[in-house]
Amino acid sequence: MRDAPVIRIDLASSVPAYRQIANAIRTLLVSGAFPIGDPLPTVRQLAVNLGVHHNTVAEAYRVLSEEGWLDLRRRHGAIVLDRSRPRPSREARPSLVQRLRELTAEAQSAGLAPGVIADSMRAVATELTAGKLKKA
Repeated sequence: MRDAPVIRIDLASSVPAYRQIANAIRTLLVSGAFPIGDPLPTVRQLAVNLGVHHNTVAEAYRVLSEEGWLDLRRRHGAIVLDRSRPRPSREARPSLVQRLRELTAEAQSAGLAPGVIADSMRAVATELTAGKLKKA
């Protein structure tokens, strides 16, 4: 049996916990850590593991379901869907830009220079495109 991927969140962050969870799971999905057709941990199980309310995890799963990453079924949990051909979304780019602004502000407040941030973003995008996301 393989080990479940580790999801970490920062409860002190200004980014809502549900968004941190959705972002972490999305990254794991893109990297192939959760194979297509596999179930994710139950909402309650992941909530206990992360120390958050189950509604927080449920909201993260709902976001990922709306993006086409998960199939949410009562009594069957969250099942990973095939996203080899992502659905286009009008909201995708503005949402991405907003999240990048938040991430950039957070990185700058941690003392990282804009060039380092940009280089890091490019490197991550390249890794994701190549399917070689490095584990942190």
